[in-house]
Amino acid sequence: MKLGYACINMNLSYPSKFNRKGENRVTTNRSMIKKTFQEKGLDYVSELALQNVIDLNEIIDWNEQNNIKFFRMSSEIFPWASEYKWEDLPDMDLIKVWLNNAGLKAKEYGHRLTSHPGPFNVLVSPNPKVVDNTITDLSIHGDIFDFIGLSRTPYNKINIHCNGVYGDKESALDRFCRNFERLPENVQTRLVVENDDKASMYSVKDLYEGIHKRIGIPITFDYHHYKFNTGGQTEQEALELAMSTWPDGIVPAVHYSESKAEHQLDESIKPQAHSDIINQLPNTYGKEVDVMVEAKHKELAIQPFIENSYET
Repeated sequence: MKLGYACINMNLSYPSKFNRKGENRVTTNRSMIKKTFQEKGLDYVSELALQNVIDLNEIIDWNEQNNIKFFRMSSEIFPWASEYKWEDLPDMDLIKVWLNNAGLKAKEYGHRLTSHPGPFNVLVSPNPKVVDNTITDLSIHGDIFDFIGLSRTPYNKINIHCNGVYGDKESALDRFCRNFERLPENVQTRLVVENDDKASMYSVKDLYEGIHKRIGIPITFDYHHYKFNTGGQTEQEALELAMSTWPDGIVPAVHYSESKAEHQLDESIKPQAHSDIINQLPNTYGKEVDVMVEAKHKELAIQPFIENSYET
């Protein structure tokens, strides 16, 4: 089992909090507001993107030094990426070198790198503009994965939600499958879909019947979301159904988090909200999975479990 965390490394992003005052912040989330983008243009975009990919290499090295083999990359590596072509960036050749270097490190270390594009990616939308924007954003992710040299398989997954029902779940699932065919190969081969945390949305069973059986893409099982949308299955049944959608030879990825409301004993907090840390690992029912932990304290939430696994 690989344990992973998402996007931000707390140790490296906030060095002063970890008794390393004076050290530069390491992050892949450097961006800018629209006004700054319009004023400073592509030279500044290129500068930020280059520093982001340099720091991606440093995060991968840190993960290796700390026995962390699973990492979700930020979707903000290239600020305003939908507004230009790759070749428009002055530093793009050097950026590609650093991205390729990150991929070589990940391969050497045995790290799994993935991404989770934002909720504005909606392949089920009846609005053609929303779908067009989704295809653009997912294509950007596919290109970045190619620059890194990641496999065109769900081992290096690009994970999304359906993000809408629009009054007719069957029609929405049909739109997802039709719009999937418009995606480039470097996205189709990596795309996975995840169950939702609302009963009105998509359970594992919905995704299996409406998407996987039609176009074959895998389902990421989210333990926390399952609690709010079981689809009439036990946890073990939903997990095993999701796992059955993954290709042979690729360890399925799952998501795990715990309720912040339960951690803080505060009923005013939305029960779906993620806690800062986790108190336990999920029950995998004897199955092999890689676990992406979605906790607010990022790598700090998984380090005790990783350290314990090396002690035992």
